[in-house]
Amino acid sequence: AAPAETPAAHVRAQLDGDGRSVPCLGVLAGTPMSYWEVYRADLDPVARYYPARPHDTGLHLLIGAVAQRGRGLGTALLRAVADHVLDHRPSCARVVAEPDLRNTPSVAAFLGAGFRFAAELELPDKRAALMIRDRSLCDVL
Repeated sequence: AAPAETPAAHVRAQLDGDGRSVPCLGVLAGTPMSYWEVYRADLDPVARYYPARPHDTGLHLLIGAVAQRGRGLGTALLRAVADHVLDHRPSCARVVAEPDLRNTPSVAAFLGAGFRFAAELELPDKRAALMIRDRSLCDVL
């Protein structure tokens, strides 16, 4: 609902930043359908709200049109992105996320992707579910 300049400025700031947050576009069959941010959670303000560990990597995501939701794509994408992070960031022992606790489909997608519910967090803009995917469980999943 924001003006086009708002998300553009947000992405531009990440691209021009120090590399702590990387914006990514998810494409399915040639159509953009999701937006991701892969970021150093241990260096992010969110680290003040949970027991962060060095090199924790966080995920933020938006899945676009309603047609792209409710088909299991979120779960599959979360699993693939978390696997990719853990495969390519050897210092990262876990991937974290903090979806809104009221967003039951999102929390369910994280659970289906091998994340565990670790805690409720009271963040400045929402009550969140701290979701964690541990490297040590990758072989089990």
